[in-house]
Amino acid sequence: MSHDFHPTTLREYDIRGIVGSTLGEDDARAIGRGFGTRVRRNGGRKVSVGYDGRLSSPVLEAALVEGLRASGCDVARIGMGPTPMLYYSVYALDCDGGIMITGSHNPPDYNGFKMMLGSAPFFGDDIRNIGELAAAGDWESGAGGVESVDIKAQYVDRLLQNFDGLPLNIAWDNGNGAAGEILEMLAARLPGRHQLLYTKIDGTFPNHHPDPTVEANLADLKKAVADGKLDFGIAFDGDGDRIGAVDGKGRVVWGDQLLMILAEAVLAEVPGGTIIADVKASQSLFDHVAARGGVPLMWKTGHSLIKAKMKEVDSPLAGEMSGHIFFAHDYYGFDDALYAAVRLIRAVSKLGGSLTRLRDAMPEMVNTPEMRFQCSEERKFEVVREVLERLRASGAQVNETDGARVNTADGWWLLRASNTQDVLVARAEARSAAALERLMGEINAQLAASGVEPVEVGH
Repeated sequence: MSHDFHPTTLREYDIRGIVGSTLGEDDARAIGRGFGTRVRRNGGRKVSVGYDGRLSSPVLEAALVEGLRASGCDVARIGMGPTPMLYYSVYALDCDGGIMITGSHNPPDYNGFKMMLGSAPFFGDDIRNIGELAAAGDWESGAGGVESVDIKAQYVDRLLQNFDGLPLNIAWDNGNGAAGEILEMLAARLPGRHQLLYTKIDGTFPNHHPDPTVEANLADLKKAVADGKLDFGIAFDGDGDRIGAVDGKGRVVWGDQLLMILAEAVLAEVPGGTIIADVKASQSLFDHVAARGGVPLMWKTGHSLIKAKMKEVDSPLAGEMSGHIFFAHDYYGFDDALYAAVRLIRAVSKLGGSLTRLRDAMPEMVNTPEMRFQCSEERKFEVVREVLERLRASGAQVNETDGARVNTADGWWLLRASNTQDVLVARAEARSAAALERLMGEINAQLAASGVEPVEVGH
Protein backbone atom coordinates (compact mmCIF):
# COMPACT_ATOMS: atom_id res chain seq x y z
CA MET A 1 0.00 0.00 0.00
CA SER A 2 1.35 3.42 -0.96
CA HIS A 3 0.15 6.96 -1.56
CA ASP A 4 1.06 9.78 -3.92
CA PHE A 5 0.55 13.42 -2.90
CA HIS A 6 -0.39 16.20 -5.30
CA PRO A 7 2.96 17.77 -6.27
CA THR A 8 1.98 21.23 -4.98
CA THR A 9 1.07 20.21 -1.42
CA LEU A 10 4.42 19.24 0.16
CA ARG A 11 5.96 22.66 0.79
CA GLU A 12 9.06 24.01 2.52
CA TYR A 13 7.51 24.75 5.94
CA ASP A 14 4.24 22.86 5.92
CA ILE A 15 1.86 20.72 3.88
CA ARG A 16 -0.90 22.77 2.29
CA GLY A 17 -3.53 22.51 -0.42
CA ILE A 18 -7.05 23.17 -1.65
CA VAL A 19 -9.48 20.80 0.05
CA GLY A 20 -11.27 18.49 -2.36
CA SER A 21 -8.84 19.40 -5.15
CA THR A 22 -5.19 18.97 -4.10
CA LEU A 23 -5.76 17.84 -0.51
CA GLY A 24 -8.18 15.30 0.97
CA GLU A 25 -8.80 12.65 3.63
CA ASP A 26 -6.49 10.07 2.02
CA ASP A 27 -3.67 12.61 2.13
CA ALA A 28 -4.36 13.29 5.82
CA ARG A 29 -4.28 9.55 6.54
CA ALA A 30 -0.96 9.19 4.67
CA ILE A 31 0.51 12.17 6.55
CA GLY A 32 -0.47 10.44 9.79
CA ARG A 33 1.17 7.18 8.67
CA GLY A 34 4.34 8.96 7.52
CA PHE A 35 4.73 11.30 10.47
CA GLY A 36 3.86 8.48 12.90
CA THR A 37 6.54 6.36 11.22
CA ARG A 38 9.12 9.12 11.78
CA VAL A 39 8.10 9.41 15.44
CA ARG A 40 8.35 5.64 15.98
CA ARG A 41 11.75 5.41 14.25
CA ASN A 42 12.87 8.35 16.38
CA GLY A 43 12.14 6.22 19.47
CA GLY A 44 8.89 8.04 20.29
CA ARG A 45 5.25 7.05 20.46
CA LYS A 46 2.96 9.90 21.58
CA VAL A 47 1.67 12.63 19.23
CA SER A 48 -0.71 15.51 19.98
CA VAL A 49 -3.13 16.76 17.31
CA GLY A 50 -5.06 20.03 17.11
CA TYR A 51 -7.09 21.82 14.45
CA ASP A 52 -8.24 25.32 13.48
CA GLY A 53 -11.73 26.63 12.76
CA ARG A 54 -11.86 25.81 9.05
CA LEU A 55 -14.89 23.89 7.87
CA SER A 56 -12.72 21.08 6.50
CA SER A 57 -10.55 20.69 9.64
CA PRO A 58 -12.60 18.11 11.63
CA VAL A 59 -12.74 15.64 8.72
CA LEU A 60 -9.01 15.96 8.04
CA GLU A 61 -8.29 15.62 11.77
CA ALA A 62 -10.23 12.34 12.01
CA ALA A 63 -8.33 10.88 9.03
CA LEU A 64 -4.96 12.10 10.38
CA VAL A 65 -5.63 10.45 13.75
CA GLU A 66 -6.48 7.17 11.95
CA GLY A 67 -3.15 7.31 10.12
CA LEU A 68 -1.16 8.06 13.28
CA ARG A 69 -2.79 5.21 15.19
CA ALA A 70 -2.23 2.79 12.27
CA SER A 71 1.50 3.60 12.50
CA GLY A 72 1.44 2.55 16.16
CA CYS A 73 1.34 6.02 17.73
CA ASP A 74 -0.81 7.03 20.70
CA VAL A 75 -2.71 10.25 19.98
CA ALA A 76 -3.70 13.07 22.31
CA ARG A 77 -6.48 15.06 20.63
CA ILE A 78 -6.57 18.60 22.00
CA GLY A 79 -9.43 19.74 19.74
CA MET A 80 -9.98 23.13 18.14
CA GLY A 81 -7.74 26.05 19.02
CA PRO A 82 -4.77 28.12 17.88
CA THR A 83 -1.56 26.60 16.47
CA PRO A 84 0.58 27.71 19.45
CA MET A 85 -1.72 25.79 21.82
CA LEU A 86 -0.83 22.66 19.84
CA TYR A 87 2.89 23.51 20.10
CA TYR A 88 2.41 24.06 23.85
CA SER A 89 0.66 20.68 24.20
CA VAL A 90 3.78 18.88 22.94
CA TYR A 91 5.65 20.22 26.00
CA ALA A 92 2.76 20.12 28.48
CA LEU A 93 1.68 16.54 27.65
CA ASP A 94 5.24 15.28 27.17
CA CYS A 95 4.61 14.25 23.55
CA ASP A 96 7.18 13.09 21.00
CA GLY A 97 5.64 15.23 18.25
CA GLY A 98 2.62 17.31 17.30
CA ILE A 99 0.54 18.11 14.23
CA MET A 100 -1.71 21.14 13.74
CA ILE A 101 -4.33 21.10 11.00
CA THR A 102 -4.54 24.70 9.81
CA GLY A 103 -4.94 26.81 6.71
CA SER A 104 -3.44 29.78 8.61
CA HIS A 105 -4.33 32.99 6.71
CA ASN A 106 -5.00 31.33 3.34
CA PRO A 107 -8.44 31.57 1.65
CA PRO A 108 -11.26 29.49 3.22
CA ASP A 109 -10.98 26.55 0.79
CA TYR A 110 -7.34 25.89 1.81
CA ASN A 111 -6.11 23.74 4.67
CA GLY A 112 -2.84 22.22 5.74
CA PHE A 113 -0.58 20.69 8.39
CA LYS A 114 2.15 22.22 10.57
CA MET A 115 4.36 19.75 12.42
CA MET A 116 6.97 19.51 15.14
CA LEU A 117 9.08 16.45 15.96
CA GLY A 118 10.21 16.52 19.58
CA SER A 119 10.79 20.21 20.25
CA ALA A 120 12.18 20.92 16.76
CA PRO A 121 10.34 22.29 13.71
CA PHE A 122 9.66 19.71 11.01
CA PHE A 123 10.38 21.22 7.57
CA GLY A 124 12.28 21.02 4.29
CA ASP A 125 13.76 17.52 3.89
CA ASP A 126 11.51 16.20 6.69
CA ILE A 127 8.41 17.13 4.69
CA ARG A 128 9.86 15.72 1.46
CA ASN A 129 10.55 12.52 3.41
CA ILE A 130 6.79 12.20 4.22
CA GLY A 131 6.24 12.03 0.44
CA GLU A 132 9.01 9.46 -0.05
CA LEU A 133 7.70 7.20 2.73
CA ALA A 134 4.18 7.40 1.25
CA ALA A 135 5.31 6.67 -2.33
CA ALA A 136 7.17 3.57 -1.11
CA GLY A 137 4.48 2.56 1.38
CA ASP A 138 7.39 2.41 3.86
CA TRP A 139 5.31 2.82 7.00
CA GLU A 140 5.40 1.36 10.51
CA SER A 141 2.28 -0.53 11.57
CA GLY A 142 0.50 -0.84 14.87
CA ALA A 143 -2.64 -0.02 16.81
CA GLY A 144 -2.13 3.14 18.84
CA GLY A 145 -4.46 4.43 21.52
CA VAL A 146 -6.31 7.75 21.53
CA GLU A 147 -7.52 10.18 24.21
CA SER A 148 -9.12 13.62 24.19
CA VAL A 149 -7.39 16.21 26.38
CA ASP A 150 -8.68 19.69 27.21
CA ILE A 151 -5.60 21.84 27.87
CA LYS A 152 -7.21 25.26 27.29
CA ALA A 153 -7.23 26.36 30.93
CA GLN A 154 -3.68 25.11 31.46
CA TYR A 155 -2.53 26.99 28.33
CA VAL A 156 -4.14 30.27 29.48
CA ASP A 157 -2.48 29.82 32.89
CA ARG A 158 0.86 29.45 31.10
CA LEU A 159 0.26 32.58 28.99
CA LEU A 160 -0.29 34.58 32.18
CA GLN A 161 2.63 33.12 34.15
CA ASN A 162 4.78 35.96 35.64
CA PHE A 163 2.34 38.59 34.37
CA ASP A 164 3.33 42.01 35.70
CA GLY A 165 1.62 44.43 33.30
CA LEU A 166 -0.38 47.57 33.94
CA PRO A 167 -4.19 47.67 33.52
CA LEU A 168 -4.17 48.84 29.89
CA ASN A 169 -7.30 49.30 27.75
CA ILE A 170 -7.05 47.21 24.60
CA ALA A 171 -9.12 46.24 21.56
CA TRP A 172 -8.57 42.72 20.22
CA ASP A 173 -9.52 41.51 16.72
CA ASN A 174 -9.55 37.74 16.42
CA GLY A 175 -10.86 37.86 12.81
CA ASN A 176 -13.07 34.78 13.47
CA GLY A 177 -9.87 32.73 13.70
CA ALA A 178 -9.01 29.74 15.88
CA ALA A 179 -7.76 31.80 18.86
CA GLY A 180 -11.27 33.08 19.71
CA GLU A 181 -12.10 30.96 22.75
CA ILE A 182 -8.61 31.30 24.25
CA LEU A 183 -8.72 35.08 23.71
CA GLU A 184 -12.00 35.30 25.64
CA MET A 185 -10.51 33.30 28.53
CA LEU A 186 -7.31 35.37 28.47
CA ALA A 187 -8.93 38.83 28.28
CA ALA A 188 -11.24 37.95 31.19
CA ARG A 189 -8.16 37.56 33.39
CA LEU A 190 -6.12 40.57 32.23
CA PRO A 191 -6.36 43.86 34.16
CA GLY A 192 -7.80 46.87 32.28
CA ARG A 193 -10.69 47.24 29.86
CA HIS A 194 -10.82 44.91 26.87
CA GLN A 195 -13.00 45.08 23.80
CA LEU A 196 -13.12 41.86 21.77
CA LEU A 197 -14.01 41.68 18.08
CA TYR A 198 -15.00 38.58 16.10
CA THR A 199 -14.11 35.94 18.70
CA LYS A 200 -16.66 33.52 17.25
CA ILE A 201 -14.62 30.90 15.37
CA ASP A 202 -15.97 30.79 11.81
CA GLY A 203 -14.03 29.24 8.93
CA THR A 204 -15.88 31.35 6.34
CA PHE A 205 -14.30 34.53 7.84
CA PRO A 206 -17.44 36.65 7.44
CA ASN A 207 -15.96 39.96 8.67
CA HIS A 208 -12.52 40.30 7.11
CA HIS A 209 -9.64 38.08 6.07
CA PRO A 210 -7.58 37.00 9.13
CA ASP A 211 -4.20 38.39 8.02
CA PRO A 212 -3.03 41.24 10.29
CA THR A 213 -0.07 42.15 8.04
CA VAL A 214 -2.46 43.63 5.45
CA GLU A 215 -3.48 47.09 6.68
CA ALA A 216 -6.97 46.90 5.12
CA ASN A 217 -7.77 44.04 7.54
CA LEU A 218 -7.08 46.33 10.53
CA ALA A 219 -9.82 48.91 9.76
CA ASP A 220 -12.26 47.54 12.38
CA LEU A 221 -9.50 47.39 15.00
CA LYS A 222 -8.50 51.04 14.36
CA LYS A 223 -12.15 52.10 14.69
CA ALA A 224 -12.58 50.20 17.96
CA VAL A 225 -9.46 51.85 19.43
CA ALA A 226 -10.63 55.32 18.34
CA ASP A 227 -14.27 54.88 19.43
CA GLY A 228 -13.33 53.43 22.81
CA LYS A 229 -10.41 55.83 23.35
CA LEU A 230 -8.32 52.73 24.08
CA ASP A 231 -4.55 52.49 24.56
CA PHE A 232 -3.93 50.24 21.54
CA GLY A 233 -5.22 47.31 19.49
CA ILE A 234 -4.01 43.76 18.82
CA ALA A 235 -5.00 41.44 15.93
CA PHE A 236 -4.34 37.76 15.24
CA ASP A 237 -4.17 35.70 12.06
CA GLY A 238 -6.40 32.68 11.37
CA ASP A 239 -4.45 30.21 13.53
CA GLY A 240 -3.04 32.53 16.19
CA ASP A 241 0.67 32.35 15.45
CA ARG A 242 1.04 35.86 13.95
CA ILE A 243 0.30 39.20 15.61
CA GLY A 244 -0.58 42.66 14.31
CA ALA A 245 -1.03 45.89 16.30
CA VAL A 246 -2.17 49.51 16.06
CA ASP A 247 -1.32 52.29 18.52
CA GLY A 248 -3.69 54.75 20.21
CA LYS A 249 -3.61 56.99 17.12
CA GLY A 250 -4.56 54.09 14.83
CA ARG A 251 -1.10 53.77 13.29
CA VAL A 252 0.00 50.25 12.42
CA VAL A 253 2.91 49.03 14.55
CA TRP A 254 4.58 46.59 12.15
CA GLY A 255 6.35 43.34 13.05
CA ASP A 256 9.83 44.88 13.23
CA GLN A 257 8.53 47.82 15.30
CA LEU A 258 6.86 45.45 17.78
CA LEU A 259 10.18 43.60 17.98
CA MET A 260 11.98 46.87 18.85
CA ILE A 261 9.72 47.26 21.90
CA LEU A 262 9.81 43.60 22.93
CA ALA A 263 13.60 43.48 22.46
CA GLU A 264 14.18 46.51 24.68
CA ALA A 265 12.24 44.86 27.52
CA VAL A 266 13.99 41.48 27.04
CA LEU A 267 17.48 43.02 26.84
CA ALA A 268 16.90 44.63 30.25
CA GLU A 269 16.69 41.06 31.60
CA VAL A 270 19.13 39.35 29.22
CA PRO A 271 21.98 41.85 28.75
CA GLY A 272 23.91 41.26 25.52
CA GLY A 273 21.28 38.83 24.18
CA THR A 274 21.17 38.00 20.46
CA ILE A 275 17.94 39.26 18.88
CA ILE A 276 17.09 37.74 15.49
CA ALA A 277 14.96 39.33 12.75
CA ASP A 278 14.45 38.38 9.13
CA VAL A 279 16.01 40.18 6.15
CA LYS A 280 12.83 42.21 5.55
CA ALA A 281 13.13 44.06 8.89
CA SER A 282 13.94 47.76 9.22
CA GLN A 283 17.51 48.91 9.77
CA SER A 284 16.10 50.88 12.73
CA LEU A 285 15.39 47.58 14.52
CA PHE A 286 18.95 46.31 14.16
CA ASP A 287 20.30 49.73 15.25
CA HIS A 288 17.92 49.82 18.25
CA VAL A 289 19.00 46.35 19.43
CA ALA A 290 22.67 47.35 19.20
CA ALA A 291 22.02 50.64 21.02
CA ARG A 292 20.37 48.70 23.88
CA GLY A 293 23.44 46.47 24.22
CA GLY A 294 22.03 43.49 22.32
CA VAL A 295 23.52 41.61 19.38
CA PRO A 296 21.34 42.06 16.27
CA LEU A 297 21.31 39.10 13.88
CA MET A 298 19.73 39.26 10.44
CA TRP A 299 18.49 35.83 9.31
CA LYS A 300 16.52 34.14 6.53
CA THR A 301 12.74 34.57 6.29
CA GLY A 302 10.72 31.49 7.32
CA HIS A 303 9.43 30.50 10.76
CA SER A 304 11.15 27.10 10.77
CA LEU A 305 14.51 28.60 9.76
CA ILE A 306 14.28 31.26 12.48
CA LYS A 307 13.38 28.69 15.18
CA ALA A 308 16.38 26.56 14.20
CA LYS A 309 18.74 29.59 14.26
CA MET A 310 17.46 30.65 17.70
CA LYS A 311 18.45 27.29 19.17
CA GLU A 312 21.85 27.47 17.50
CA VAL A 313 22.79 30.91 18.90
CA ASP A 314 20.72 30.71 22.14
CA SER A 315 18.60 33.74 21.22
CA PRO A 316 15.98 34.88 23.77
CA LEU A 317 13.77 36.58 21.14
CA ALA A 318 13.25 36.63 17.39
CA GLY A 319 10.67 37.96 14.97
CA GLU A 320 9.62 38.32 11.36
CA MET A 321 7.99 41.18 9.48
CA SER A 322 5.06 38.83 8.93
CA GLY A 323 4.18 39.00 12.64
CA HIS A 324 5.69 35.69 13.80
CA ILE A 325 7.25 36.48 17.20
CA PHE A 326 9.32 33.83 18.98
CA PHE A 327 10.08 34.04 22.72
CA ALA A 328 12.65 31.66 24.15
CA HIS A 329 13.05 33.97 27.18
CA ASP A 330 10.72 32.49 29.84
CA TYR A 331 8.95 30.49 27.08
CA TYR A 332 9.51 27.69 24.56
CA GLY A 333 10.89 29.44 21.46
CA PHE A 334 7.87 28.87 19.20
CA ASP A 335 5.75 31.57 17.53
CA ASP A 336 2.73 32.34 19.69
CA ALA A 337 0.73 35.51 18.97
CA LEU A 338 -1.26 35.23 22.23
CA TYR A 339 1.93 35.03 24.27
CA ALA A 340 3.50 37.83 22.22
CA ALA A 341 0.43 39.97 23.03
CA VAL A 342 0.84 39.32 26.76
CA ARG A 343 4.56 40.15 26.52
CA LEU A 344 3.72 43.32 24.56
CA ILE A 345 1.44 44.47 27.41
CA ARG A 346 4.25 43.73 29.87
CA ALA A 347 6.88 45.51 27.72
CA VAL A 348 4.72 48.60 27.15
CA SER A 349 4.04 48.67 30.91
CA LYS A 350 7.78 48.52 31.67
CA LEU A 351 8.68 51.15 29.09
CA GLY A 352 6.34 53.90 30.27
CA GLY A 353 2.82 52.56 29.67
CA SER A 354 2.12 54.05 26.22
CA LEU A 355 2.52 52.19 22.92
CA THR A 356 1.71 55.47 21.15
CA ARG A 357 4.67 57.25 22.77
CA LEU A 358 6.99 54.33 21.97
CA ARG A 359 5.81 54.48 18.34
CA ASP A 360 6.33 58.28 18.30
CA ALA A 361 9.95 57.80 19.39
CA MET A 362 10.79 55.52 16.43
CA PRO A 363 12.70 57.05 13.53
CA GLU A 364 10.36 57.99 10.68
CA MET A 365 11.26 55.81 7.72
CA VAL A 366 9.49 55.67 4.38
CA ASN A 367 9.17 52.11 3.19
CA THR A 368 7.37 49.99 0.66
CA PRO A 369 5.14 47.11 1.63
CA GLU A 370 6.35 43.72 0.46
CA MET A 371 6.29 43.71 -3.35
CA ARG A 372 5.94 40.47 -5.31
CA PHE A 373 6.95 39.88 -8.94
CA GLN A 374 5.99 36.79 -10.92
CA CYS A 375 8.96 34.56 -11.64
CA SER A 376 8.92 30.81 -12.33
CA GLU A 377 10.11 28.25 -9.76
CA GLU A 378 13.08 27.37 -12.00
CA ARG A 379 14.08 30.96 -12.67
CA LYS A 380 13.57 32.74 -9.32
CA PHE A 381 16.77 31.56 -7.59
CA GLU A 382 18.71 32.03 -10.83
CA VAL A 383 17.59 35.69 -11.03
CA VAL A 384 18.80 36.29 -7.46
CA ARG A 385 22.18 34.74 -8.39
CA GLU A 386 22.46 37.05 -11.43
CA VAL A 387 21.58 40.11 -9.33
CA LEU A 388 24.18 39.18 -6.70
CA GLU A 389 26.87 38.75 -9.38
CA ARG A 390 26.14 42.19 -10.86
CA LEU A 391 26.11 43.79 -7.41
CA ARG A 392 29.43 42.16 -6.42
CA ALA A 393 30.99 43.36 -9.66
CA SER A 394 29.81 46.91 -8.96
CA GLY A 395 31.26 46.92 -5.43
CA ALA A 396 27.86 47.47 -3.76
CA GLN A 397 27.45 46.88 -0.01
CA VAL A 398 25.43 43.64 0.05
CA ASN A 399 24.19 41.26 2.74
CA GLU A 400 23.64 37.81 1.15
CA THR A 401 21.89 36.06 4.09
CA ASP A 402 18.69 35.51 2.09
CA GLY A 403 18.77 36.99 -1.42
CA ALA A 404 20.33 40.43 -1.78
CA ARG A 405 19.93 43.20 0.79
CA VAL A 406 21.75 46.29 -0.43
CA ASN A 407 22.73 49.25 1.78
CA THR A 408 23.18 52.64 0.11
CA ALA A 409 23.35 56.24 1.37
CA ASP A 410 19.58 56.42 0.67
CA GLY A 411 18.64 53.41 2.82
CA TRP A 412 18.36 49.75 1.79
CA TRP A 413 16.56 47.49 -0.67
CA LEU A 414 15.98 43.76 -0.74
CA LEU A 415 15.33 41.21 -3.48
CA ARG A 416 14.85 37.54 -2.56
CA ALA A 417 13.17 34.44 -3.92
CA SER A 418 10.04 33.34 -2.03
CA ASN A 419 10.37 29.84 -0.53
CA THR A 420 6.66 29.19 -0.84
CA GLN A 421 5.56 30.75 -4.17
CA ASP A 422 6.80 31.35 -7.71
CA VAL A 423 7.59 35.01 -7.00
CA LEU A 424 10.48 37.31 -6.24
CA VAL A 425 9.93 39.45 -3.15
CA ALA A 426 11.25 43.01 -2.88
CA ARG A 427 11.21 45.69 -0.22
CA ALA A 428 12.89 49.06 0.26
CA GLU A 429 13.24 51.58 3.07
CA ALA A 430 14.62 55.12 3.06
CA ARG A 431 14.59 58.38 5.02
CA SER A 432 12.64 60.32 2.37
CA ALA A 433 10.23 59.74 -0.52
CA ALA A 434 12.83 60.90 -3.05
CA ALA A 435 15.42 58.48 -1.65
CA LEU A 436 12.85 55.66 -1.79
CA GLU A 437 12.23 56.46 -5.47
CA ARG A 438 15.95 56.05 -6.17
CA LEU A 439 16.02 52.69 -4.36
CA MET A 440 12.96 51.52 -6.34
CA GLY A 441 14.81 52.54 -9.50
CA GLU A 442 17.68 50.22 -8.51
CA ILE A 443 15.30 47.29 -7.92
CA ASN A 444 13.54 47.86 -11.25
CA ALA A 445 16.86 48.11 -13.08
CA GLN A 446 17.99 44.78 -11.61
CA LEU A 447 14.68 43.09 -12.49
CA ALA A 448 14.90 44.45 -16.05
CA ALA A 449 18.51 43.28 -16.43
CA SER A 450 17.32 39.75 -15.64
CA GLY A 451 14.24 40.00 -17.85
CA VAL A 452 11.64 40.04 -15.06
CA GLU A 453 8.50 42.10 -15.70
CA PRO A 454 8.32 44.81 -13.02
CA VAL A 455 4.60 44.10 -12.53
CA GLU A 456 3.46 43.32 -9.00
CA VAL A 457 1.29 40.27 -8.35
CA GLY A 458 -1.27 39.94 -5.55
CA HIS A 459 -0.65 38.05 -2.30
